Amino acid sequence: MKSSWIFSVLALTVAAIDLLWILPVLNGSDVVWSDLWWRLVLAVAPIVLLVLLYGSVIKPVNAVVNGMDLLRGQDFSTRLARVGQPDADTLVGVFNSMMDRLKTERLRNMEQNSMLRQIIDVSPAGIAISDYDGNIVEMNRTMASYLGFSRPAEAFSRRFEDLDSPLAAAVSRVNPGQAEILRVGDANVMRCTRMWFMNNGFRRSFVMLEELTDEVMRAEREAYGRVIRIISHEVNNTLTGVGSILGLVGELPAVKSDEVMSDALESCQERCQGLGRFIRSYAEVVKIPDANLQPVDLADSLRSIWPFLEGMAPATVDMELCCEDTTSVKADTVLLEQVMVNVVKNAVESIGDRPDGRVKVSVGGSPVKIEVVDNGGGISPEASRHLFAPFFSTKPGGRGLGLMFVADILEKHGCAFSLRTDPDGALTRFVVQFPR
Repeated sequence: MKSSWIFSVLALTVAAIDLLWILPVLNGSDVVWSDLWWRLVLAVAPIVLLVLLYGSVIKPVNAVVNGMDLLRGQDFSTRLARVGQPDADTLVGVFNSMMDRLKTERLRNMEQNSMLRQIIDVSPAGIAISDYDGNIVEMNRTMASYLGFSRPAEAFSRRFEDLDSPLAAAVSRVNPGQAEILRVGDANVMRCTRMWFMNNGFRRSFVMLEELTDEVMRAEREAYGRVIRIISHEVNNTLTGVGSILGLVGELPAVKSDEVMSDALESCQERCQGLGRFIRSYAEVVKIPDANLQPVDLADSLRSIWPFLEGMAPATVDMELCCEDTTSVKADTVLLEQVMVNVVKNAVESIGDRPDGRVKVSVGGSPVKIEVVDNGGGISPEASRHLFAPFFSTKPGGRGLGLMFVADILEKHGCAFSLRTDPDGALTRFVVQFPR
């Protein structure tokens, strides 16, 4: 029972006692005024004391109770009224001042949270925040796009390792408190940072993905371009001198008359020419021309080079081409044909001697896509982290130029692309998506 109700009951009890105290005097035949007077004084005194008690105790207590109700309801806008009692008014003043501060602090926190959420949402970096159990509870649109989701909410209440995405699997392998550079099945290069922050005394983790593709690939191009130019210059100068000397030696009568010596010189000249072609193949990668984008029907373009692509596959590999009707895009036909030759060649080589090899090339969709699917050996998780990197190859004797060449051309077209093996390892897919 609240104190005000207790006070009300007490007041009624005192009033009843006063009436019982005064009524016997008033009911007598002869009223003794002196007796009535002191009885009235004794009756009024408790009432005056109750009024004073209400002002000094009950009002402050009610003020405290009302303040607690406001705090419990997190109502920081309402203020307590002064009650006219100095001690209580001091308490009310302190409470109102505290509420002003709480309101200001709450407003400041709300403004900061709103600003941070907006910054996270429009950030070019992908950001995801997890709860205490590691489940994703917040994610911006950039991170959702990186992970292949149309909406951030599709990844909520799930861990990174539970998401069906090669990038999410790579992120889950990054240790908290560390940053790593990730390449997962395409030419995109990302810096993944996993950190944590304190919330209510417990650690919560967050992940940030920053795309470094343009920056890294520009640096890589400059680096391997410089190296190739230096090597080409030195090797070509040397080969020119060696070739001249071999030619002069070959014209000597003693050499012409010696069949063994002539064959040795001819072998050396052929080796020099082969080395020259080898160096020029690297130099040609640095000199890829800009794409001359023109309206092209991809289906017609693929049909025109399909006999050549079929000719690269042995009889044990089944080649299939599937084309939709609407496949018009802007592309450089010559460069795009070079891409298809490299991609199909890699697919055929991955099948090897398998008797039931299959390569399927499909084009269509909206936006238009080219998909090359093979049932070859697949790509290991370790190799997928280095695909499209300069000079990386999984083939014996490979120079690591093909995919680098392909990535450069597709970037000139503004295409998104990926090379990945299905989780079950049955099929490997190279997908090229053209811009709308």
